[in-house]
Amino acid sequence: MSQLPPQLTVCAACREPLEPADNFCGRCGADLSAVPPAPDRTGPVLLSGAGDAGDCSLAPPAGAVPAQTAQGPDGTGGAGTSGRPCGGCRSGMIDKDGYCEHCGHAQPRERDHMEHESAGVAAVSDRGLRHHRNEDAYAVAGAELPGGGPAVIAVVSDGVSSAARPDEASAAATAAACEALTAALTRGEPPREATHRAILRAAEAVSALATPGHPGRGERLRHENAPACTIVSAVITGDLLTIGWVGDSRAYWVPDDRSTQPARLTEDDSWAAQMVAAGLMSEAEAYADERAHAITGWLGADAYEVEPHTASYHPDRPGVVLVCSDGLWNYAESAEQMADIVPADARTRPLECARRLLAHALDGGGHDNVTVAVLPFPERPHGAGSA
Repeated sequence: MSQLPPQLTVCAACREPLEPADNFCGRCGADLSAVPPAPDRTGPVLLSGAGDAGDCSLAPPAGAVPAQTAQGPDGTGGAGTSGRPCGGCRSGMIDKDGYCEHCGHAQPRERDHMEHESAGVAAVSDRGLRHHRNEDAYAVAGAELPGGGPAVIAVVSDGVSSAARPDEASAAATAAACEALTAALTRGEPPREATHRAILRAAEAVSALATPGHPGRGERLRHENAPACTIVSAVITGDLLTIGWVGDSRAYWVPDDRSTQPARLTEDDSWAAQMVAAGLMSEAEAYADERAHAITGWLGADAYEVEPHTASYHPDRPGVVLVCSDGLWNYAESAEQMADIVPADARTRPLECARRLLAHALDGGGHDNVTVAVLPFPERPHGAGSA
């Protein structure tokens, strides 16, 4: 497993990267000699148990515990919970909002690092090294199809940081989409139609978070800085893979046989993608531009019109499907680059794969929140033809 660079340590109070020679954190001023070192963030964490089929496990999944803490007596986490000592100054107590009453420093929160593994899917979400909170979210589930076969569902959402309450937007989107997909697939609705409807349902859930603003020039009621997010989902039903998305969160296909071409399964709703599609810039030029990640499609009350993209595939060999936020793919943009960092045993060890991908993003700088779900795609039955 990859680790953080050996010359880099992290402040246990605010998690700002530090040089080993530092005695005080340059960001929060914590006395490092009085603060125990931060634990290895890429190592094992306490996990939630696998839920019953049909139950969506969200980030944070019910019962899961942050990597940085042990579980507290109230079952909601350790040092970052209300009424516990501050990990920075050691003299203040943590208030209900997660801040030290003495020094005012934010404490590790439940969504800072979450993991989940169940039949057919594993997921990891992490705050990264630079953001003060995790604005990504995921939800995963298993469902039983009317014919008795299994379905596996994964949804990832990235909150728009420039909008209000992006963490709430991503959580609402993943929960709504996962619940809608589970219900629709259980009823026997075709996966592509179910995906389309689930994204629209997610859009409604995010729009419901908005606070109405002021009417503008006789137009419809505007929403001031409405919560917003992207979304990407993957559903595996038998030998069919169905992808849905809005925004610039992505899905990738990485086969076990690395002599076979991997593939990116989504096209970004972004300024850079528009420039490339119009033939105005090369992909390298577009993504090097400071406007590259300005999204042109999102979920939220101020979205002009939500137009879900959906696609279906029949992979003819075993491999893994990755659905992720740009906090990961910024460090491995092309399908080939992504395949290079996916371990060879990803299909049989999906959680370890997700941890390795997270470690790659952290090693690269961890400038954004990082979320990835890994869905193993099984070998096709002997004699089955490709679609």
